Amino acid sequence: MASGWSLIIGLIFVVVAAVLAWIFSPKGENQAVFRSTLILSFTCCYLMWAITFLAQWHPLIAPKRSDIRPERVPQ
Repeated sequence: MASGWSLIIGLIFVVVAAVLAWIFSPKGENQAVFRSTLILSFTCCYLMWAITFLAQWHPLIAPKRSDIRPERVPQ
């Protein structure tokens, strides 16, 4: 089962990838575009993964069983 450390570890990987993209981006007139594209891509992928992970980890709506009678459901 996944834990809260998954978010921290994923964030560390994204920060390391962003730093590496900043350092090793090819030099030239499009260096700023290349850097920002990579860093924004890493950030957006991490945010999408984190939102999906948290939505599955703590769902807003509790699942309901359909195989029991409504009068037998504890309140």
